[in-house]
Parts: sequence; structure tokens; C-alpha cells
Amino acid sequence: MIKLSAKEEEVMEYIWQLGECTPRDVLNLYPEPQPLLNGIQNAFQSLERKGYLTHRQQGRGYVYWPIVEKKSYGKTKLGSLVDRFLDGSIKELVTFFAREQRISSKELKEIIDLIENRE
Repeated sequence: MIKLSAKEEEVMEYIWQLGECTPRDVLNLYPEPQPLLNGIQNAFQSLERKGYLTHRQQGRGYVYWPIVEKKSYGKTKLGSLVDRFLDGSIKELVTFFAREQRISSKELKEIIDLIENRE
């Protein structure tokens, strides 16, 4: 998967939320002050070049929809973060969440059960 810029990622979040949409539909979701429509259109074109979107013509414009699922993108992004910041160690990731109290003992037990039952 080709890496997205922060702006492209932001636009993709709105596209995933909407499904089929136009750049104007995405623009309408932005809080004030909204970015320029031209910037959103450029992001759509870039996302399509990178393989995240496709489109069909509708009237004088285009309707786009995602061809990369949010969950799939998230897995790739998470894997990249673990590799980059935690030397590829999932243990470090889980330890971080445990120390920050962002994961409960019940959730950890569920993860252990999942690991033990997959073997």
C-alpha cells in the first residue's frame, strides 16, 4: 500500500464514513473554516492514483468510492508503526497499552485465549 499524506488520510476518513461520495460531499463534512474545494478535489485525484479510490461519471461530475477498506489500511499502518517505533515487537505494543491502562486484564485474557486456541 502506498503511504498517504496527513491530508489524504484525513480525506480518506471522510470517504470511508460516506462510502460513495463527491469531493463536495466530503467538503460539507469539514467544520468551519472549511478547506478549499480544489484542495479536496486534488486529494481525491491523488488517492485514486495511489489506488485507494475509483470513480464513475455522474452527470458532469464524478462519484468516487473507496477500494481499500479502512480496516485493511489500519492493519498496514499499525504494522508500520510497530516496525518503526517498537522494533517490530508486538509485546512492546501490548506492554505499552497495559502500562498506560488502556487495556484491561479481561481484554488481555481474551487475547491470550485467542492465541492459545489458534494453535
